[in-house]
Amino acid sequence: MECYFDHVATTPLRPEVLEAMMPYFKEEFGNPLSIYPLGVNAREAVEKARAEVAALVNAKPQEIIFTSSGAEANNFALKGIAMARQYEGKHVIVTRMEHHSILNTARFLEKLGFAVTYVAPDSHGYIEPASIKKAITDETILISVIHASPEVGTIEPIREIAEVARERKISFHTDAVATVGNIPVDVKEMGVDLLSMSAHMFYGPKGAGALYIREGQRIIPLIFGGIQESGRRAGTENVPAIAGMGRAAELARAELPERMEHVRRLRDRLIEGIMKIEAVHFTGHPERRLPGHASFCVEYIEGEGMLLMLASKGIYAASGSACTSKALKASPVLLSMGIPTHVAHGSIVFTLGAENTEEQVGYTLEEFPRIINRLRELSPFARGWEDVKEGGTCTPKK
Repeated sequence: MECYFDHVATTPLRPEVLEAMMPYFKEEFGNPLSIYPLGVNAREAVEKARAEVAALVNAKPQEIIFTSSGAEANNFALKGIAMARQYEGKHVIVTRMEHHSILNTARFLEKLGFAVTYVAPDSHGYIEPASIKKAITDETILISVIHASPEVGTIEPIREIAEVARERKISFHTDAVATVGNIPVDVKEMGVDLLSMSAHMFYGPKGAGALYIREGQRIIPLIFGGIQESGRRAGTENVPAIAGMGRAAELARAELPERMEHVRRLRDRLIEGIMKIEAVHFTGHPERRLPGHASFCVEYIEGEGMLLMLASKGIYAASGSACTSKALKASPVLLSMGIPTHVAHGSIVFTLGAENTEEQVGYTLEEFPRIINRLRELSPFARGWEDVKEGGTCTPKK
């Protein structure tokens, strides 16, 4: 049986989305800036998609700027606002829960002379609005807080933090790549100035993302060139991908309640089963979390080993441990939550989607405990495992 449980990495392209994209690869290949019918048709496809994406987050179509990815949208937001407001102040606030596209951009801004404060979460990965308020100075021009962590699933109090920013007239951005199309997202209700999203996180194509920019918000373009995207993002539009993002947004808006209920039910069963395994720790907030997200730390073994053995059984998941990307480091997100390094190395993340089934969850709950037991037998700590089960510590005997 094959079980894809890594929807936080990407989602499968919906057939309806591919169908919407196909004409713009072949017959309707025009440049949206051209004034003859081929160009007009391409332009209409882009604007139809813009309206659908706007509707998904309750924005105005003119507030949506298409990008190549969520990472580009995040870069655009931070660099664009920092450059636009640098003469008002040079202090930026981000959190330790952010994606690398935010953290690395923040470090780049530091090299340009900006001061950056990195706010830590609590043990559930939750950012207290009071901690953001405490970090604000008279120089603060931008705050960026992720909407939900793809690593531990915690949903942050964006509306409350936005109110803190608005009181001080500070631009506020949220990285909503993990949430748009997966839970209700309303930019007006949240009160954000900028919001990043990515099509392939809600059954759309890779290569299409968007940045919501509240009407009236000043921002400097990330890419200079022509007049595309109202002069804010130069470059010929990727019409097939944009058309696909629009169709995926339309489907998400129609199906969201059903999708959420389905993955929440599967998630709860998965969590209940996995927590029966000894020395397994649930990570993230127990209630304020993505409906299809289940994350854990398994003691005495590493994430990479779990992923490889799960994959050998046809089960595809993720790990918060950076060892999966050739680095011998525990996840900075997990460490920022106060999880010890040796525990953080045993991170495992299951993210469910609309196509997952009860049978797949049942199969995973049969195989995963066997994999854990096998890995613990192979672990250098194996000789001390009996002591752990009796309440001792896992220190290998000599």
